[in-house]
Formats: sequence, structure tokens, C-alpha cells
Amino acid sequence: MGSRSSHAAVIPDADSIRRETGFSQASLLRLYHRFRALDRNKKGYLSRMDLQQIGALAVNPLGDRIIESFFPDGSQQVDFPGFVRVLAHFRPVEDEDTETQDPKKPEPLNSRRNKLHYAFQLYDLDRDGKISRHEMLQVLRLMVGVQVTEEQLENIADRTVQEADEDGDGAVSFVEFTKSLEKMDVEQKMSIRILK
Repeated sequence: MGSRSSHAAVIPDADSIRRETGFSQASLLRLYHRFRALDRNKKGYLSRMDLQQIGALAVNPLGDRIIESFFPDGSQQVDFPGFVRVLAHFRPVEDEDTETQDPKKPEPLNSRRNKLHYAFQLYDLDRDGKISRHEMLQVLRLMVGVQVTEEQLENIADRTVQEADEDGDGAVSFVEFTKSLEKMDVEQKMSIRILK
């Protein structure tokens, strides 16, 4: 009867959340404490303002888009399981994650495909399943600010969409996005080590 199991009992549905997200019991407990610290008014959920307290998001050019990802379908609050589900996309891939998966079980949230889908949604601002030149340009503006001229940004957006757009519709689908990032180590680039 160590302190581990007694702490896990504090987290509602801890076993279910662990199975879904792949987080260890210790990581889940750290995330629960972080969630409660962000929930300063002890409401039991977080708002956009609560998440804006996270310093790393405040300085990230895509911080607002990342915060928005915690609130799918326009909801105004995220509970602990929803908070952890989003963070699970950033959990490093470990050997046991890549072992043959039961085909009846859903793909892990931190799989390459799910990480790419999460990243794709940061670009797909209107959520139509495609990244248009305009959306690419908006994200590039956020990422580079005033360091590049508007003409240079437009050229980058045009070239990026043209190179990835295999079907010639002027936009990048998720499949095209995935193919364009085939050689990138997404598992490494979209991982936060503390989220083991």
C-alpha cells in the first residue's frame, strides 16, 4: 500500500486515462498537480485564460492555436481527461508504444499519425480538411513575424503548397501533408521529454 496507489485514487478515472493516453502513473500524477495549479479558482476545469498562464505557450508563435486545440468544437472549458488527451500527443514514443498493437485497440495518441494529425490541425484554420495557401500564409506570419517580407512569405507559402499538393487542387490534404513530412522525425520533434 504505497503512496502511489493512494495518489492515483485522487485522480478520477486514472486507470482509464492511463490506458487511453499511455502516461505512467507518476506522469499522470504530475499532470494532475499541474492541472490543479492552473485551475486557480478550483473550478474543476480549465479555460483559455488558465492555459495562457503557461509561459512556454505565451512565447510560442503558435501558442494560441495550441491553446485552441484543447477546446474542440468551440467548447469553453477542458476537464482533466481532455487536458491529458491533448498532452498525450507530445508524449515521447517509447519501445512499448511501437510494439505490435492489438488491431482492436485505437492507435496511441502519441503515434506518428496522430502527432501529424495534431500538427495538421494547427495549420487547417477553417477545419475543412485542407491547408490552403491562405492558411499556410497565416501560420507562416505567426511563426516568422516581421523577420521576412510579405513577398517572401507569399513565395514560401506558394512553394510549400505547390510541393505538397499532389492532386493539383491548390491545397494540402492530410495525406499530402503526411507524405511531405515522411523524412522528418516527427516523433522526436513533437515530444516533450517530461511527458513520459
